[in-house]
Amino acid sequence: MKAKILIAGDDANIRLGLVAMLESEGYGVTAAADGAQALKLFPQEKFDLVVLDIMMPKTSGYDVCRELRARGSRVPVLFLTAKGEEVDKVVGLKLGADDYVTKPFGVHELLARIEALLRRARTSAATDEPELPPTFRLGAATIDRRKYSASVADRETALTARELKLAEVFAAHPGEVLTRDALLNAVWGVDYFGITRTLDHLVSQLRRKIEDGGAGGHTIVTVHGVGYRLAANTE
Repeated sequence: MKAKILIAGDDANIRLGLVAMLESEGYGVTAAADGAQALKLFPQEKFDLVVLDIMMPKTSGYDVCRELRARGSRVPVLFLTAKGEEVDKVVGLKLGADDYVTKPFGVHELLARIEALLRRARTSAATDEPELPPTFRLGAATIDRRKYSASVADRETALTARELKLAEVFAAHPGEVLTRDALLNAVWGVDYFGITRTLDHLVSQLRRKIEDGGAGGHTIVTVHGVGYRLAANTE
């Protein structure tokens, strides 16, 4: 048996079609007719992937993803959406989703994305550092993994899923110089082929959220031509 997948969608035809397709590929599949049922089913098994239709009544795919991340789950989440607007994709990714497929979708595309997410999760699990506590310090900030937030003095700022992941990587490797490629793999996955400028932008965003604006220099230090490291005075 391959990985276990939880599917949630209120369109019975799509839901049953996905179950049949994935079971034919050897996956173990559990189906939920709506988001509320998905949240009830999720703790009952150790799922390797969750596939969510965004537009479900009462409890949407967004709501399910938000709740799973609030519970501390890092299970890969794939959104199914009939909408093509960029804003919908951005919202989903900021909530902690890992990928999305726009309906109508091709069977081969969906399977390829599922396989890529599962492969990325296996790679991440094999290289993960020991689990960090629910809250940890990074420079002047207290990072709350459950709330996806950074608190500096009296200011609390929300973190995106990737900002939190980046903070966790630096916290797990105090003092080490981390190459850009290593950070890209850790945050975006081994299948990501984007440009390093994307990483530089993410580091800049995280710096603004974890630093207190003082003159003590950056919490995350640029190592020119290589990557970044956590500043010695924050370790």
